[in-house]
Amino acid sequence: MNAPTRHLAALFCTLIASVCYAKPFLMLVSVDGLKPEAIVEAQDHGLKVPNLRTLMSDGVYATGVSGVLPTLTYPSHMTLMTGASPDHHGLYSNTTFDPLRRNDKGWYWYAEDVRAQTLWDAAAAAHLKTANVYWPTSVGANIQDNLPQIWRSGTEDDLKLQRALSTPGLVQELSATLGRYPGGMEETVADDEIRARFAIRLLETHHPDFLTVYFTGLDSEEHESGPFSAASNAALERLDALVGQLRAAAERAAPGRANFCVISDHGFAAVAHDVNLYTAFVEAGLISIDAAGKITAWKATPWPAGGSAAVMVKDANDVLVRQQVNALLDRLASDPANGIERVLSHEEIVKHRGFPDAAFLVAFKPGYELGLSLSGPLLAPPSNLGTHGYLPERPEMRSSFFMVGPHIPAGKSLGEIDMRQIAPTLARVLQVRLKNAELAPLPIGN
Repeated sequence: MNAPTRHLAALFCTLIASVCYAKPFLMLVSVDGLKPEAIVEAQDHGLKVPNLRTLMSDGVYATGVSGVLPTLTYPSHMTLMTGASPDHHGLYSNTTFDPLRRNDKGWYWYAEDVRAQTLWDAAAAAHLKTANVYWPTSVGANIQDNLPQIWRSGTEDDLKLQRALSTPGLVQELSATLGRYPGGMEETVADDEIRARFAIRLLETHHPDFLTVYFTGLDSEEHESGPFSAASNAALERLDALVGQLRAAAERAAPGRANFCVISDHGFAAVAHDVNLYTAFVEAGLISIDAAGKITAWKATPWPAGGSAAVMVKDANDVLVRQQVNALLDRLASDPANGIERVLSHEEIVKHRGFPDAAFLVAFKPGYELGLSLSGPLLAPPSNLGTHGYLPERPEMRSSFFMVGPHIPAGKSLGEIDMRQIAPTLARVLQVRLKNAELAPLPIGN
C-alpha cells in the first residue's frame, strides 16, 4: 500500500470512528401542563403550533402519557428524570409535609431529597457535560452548569438566592449580555422567553451534552384561566415558537446528532369549587388552631396535592384516630356536593406507588380541588380555574411526549405510554443506564 493510499485508509478509519463514537447530545424541554390533545388534535382546539406539530411528523410521539400519583409538577418531573415512582424517588408532592405550616410553603427544591439516580447523575458518571435551566428539584443537583429553580419571598432577594445556588458566576456571565435573569416566582410566558435565551446562550458557550430546560408559563395561565382558554391557547402558541428556537439551536450545536425531546408533567382540568378539608378536620378536633388562626397541634391532617389530598395520621398506631378519620371521610364522600370521587385506603395508595406513609387519599372529581382555608364553609369559590393532581388514570391528566433525533423513526405514534418509560428511553439515547428505572425503554429505534 503506497503512502497516499495509507493516508486515505487512516482518514477513513478516523471518520468511521468519529461516527461510531461521537458523543451523544440531548436537549430535554419540559412544557409544564401541556396536554397531548393540544398538539395531536391542535386543529380541534383552534391552536397554531407548527413547531410542536412538526415534532410529530419528524419523530415519535405519544397520544398520551399516563402519570404518577400525584399528578403534580415535582413528583412527575422526578419520575421523568429517574424512571422511578414517587414512593421510590422520594418526592411525594410539590410541597414538603408541613402539618404546622412552619416552612412557609416550602417545595421539594433540593436534590438531596431524591433517593433515585437521575439522568444528570448517569450522564455525569459517563463523563458527559450537563447543564440545566430551571428544572424542578435541581438545587444542589449533580449538574455542571446549573441554573436551578428556587424561590422564597418573591422579592429581589430571591435573585441573590438563585445566584448563590447556581453554578458560581454562571448567572452573572450570561446576564452580562442577556440582561436580568427572572426570579423564581416569575413564571409567565414572557419569563420563559427570557429563560429560553439563557438556555440557547448556555448551549452556544458551554457546549453541554445533556441540557434540561423547563417552561412554566402555560401551567401558570391554565391555573389562572383554565385549560384551552383563549389566554392559555395564546400562551401555548408563544411557547411553540420557543420550541422551534430551541430545536434549531440544538441542531446547530450538534449537527447530525441532535436528539430533541419535549415532554410535560401532567394534564389539566377546569375547576369550579374549592373543598376546604382542613375546616372539617378542625371541626372534628383533629387539627387545633389558636386565636390567631395558626395551627398548634394535629392528630391527622391533609397533605395538599391539588385535585387530591393525602391524609396523614401523626401516630400510625392510634387506631381510634384512624377510625375517626375514616368515619369523617366516609361522611364527606357520601354527599355528592362535596366533589369527592373516592377515598383510597393505605393499601390502595401503595399500589399506586405514591405517598407511602399516608393513611388515606381523598381523590376529588374534576371541577373540585383542595382548599387551604382553616375556617369557613367546606365548599368555596375556586382559588384557580384549572388544576391537576387528580388520579393518574383520569384522561384529563394525560401528559405529553415528543422526540426527534438521527436514529428515531419519523411520524411514529407510540399510542399511550407510561411516564416511567421516558427516563430509560432518554438514558439509552445518552448511552447511559439508570439504576432505578422501573420499566424498559420505549421501542423507538435507538
